[in-house]
Order: sequence, then C-alpha cells, then structure tokens
Amino acid sequence: MSPGIDALLEQARAGLHRLTPQQTVEAVRGGALLVDTRTETQRREQGDLPGAIVIDRTVLEWRLDPASAWRIPEATGYDREIVLVCRQGYSSSLAAASLQTLGLRRATDMIGGVDAWLAAGLPTTDRPADIRP
Repeated sequence: MSPGIDALLEQARAGLHRLTPQQTVEAVRGGALLVDTRTETQRREQGDLPGAIVIDRTVLEWRLDPASAWRIPEATGYDREIVLVCRQGYSSSLAAASLQTLGLRRATDMIGGVDAWLAAGLPTTDRPADIRP
C-alpha cells in the first residue's frame, strides 16, 4: 500500500531548510540561485520573480547537476545554494529533495511559493523571464 503524497511531501521537507519569501530574497542577495519551476501560464498570471532562472520541472535535475552534460552555466558545484519556487510550495519541496538526492545538499525551496511571495508584497519584474530550456 502506498504511503500517499502527504507522507512523501513530509519526508521530502524533513531534509530541507525551507525559506520564507524574505529569507529567499536575502539568500539570493548572498549568491543563491533562484529557480522558478512554474508553468508559463502560472508565470503569466502571477508575474516573474526578479533574478529567477526558469527551468521546467521535467529537466530540472539535468540542468542543475554540475556533472551533467546538459547543465546550465550557473550549476557550478554541489555546494551551490539553490532555492526552488513553484506556485504554492508543494512541488518545489519534492524537487528540492530530488536535487539533494543528486548531491546538491544546499537545495531547498520557498515556503508558500509565489503565492506567499506576492502576499508578502515582494515585487515581480517586467523584464523577460530567463528561461532555460
């Protein structure tokens, strides 16, 4: 019998040091990589986050694993701090746990996702999104 998604999510979050939206801003100022995994429709509805790199969830591990032939240039090492964001902070927790399994021990996510970012009054940007296919 399956433990269910709630148990899987709880297990994923147990290994994360999750950040609030304001802590995420501070982490990015300190050099963390902010990665937005929302769909194009969600980004169009909610706006894009300043400084975020957009990576589709389906290729996330390949783009962020420093040993991958398909990595992005910012994937410089396994000690790189990476903060993932999604719409509400659920799928980003599962994705961050997956990155930690790859060895990216400082991967985490933002509590509440972009919904929490907007509720905190933090800005979005009018600049084109930095989309990494």
